[in-house]
Amino acid sequence: MAEVYIQDGESLESALRRFKRRVQQADIIKEIKKHSYYMKPGERRRAKAALSRKRMRKKLRREAE
Repeated sequence: MAEVYIQDGESLESALRRFKRRVQQADIIKEIKKHSYYMKPGERRRAKAALSRKRMRKKLRREAE
């Protein structure tokens, strides 16, 4: 759990910026998205393979240029 304590004379905006940075570093958002819905093992495997194919196509396109 990410916690940020506001220091004396610190603006709320800067404390919010520190909080967002700490949340991002702790990968809290990624975990929430990962557990927000159930994905069957077969679906997960297909999604992983599709992402791999997409990366490979992108890599080949960059090399061709």
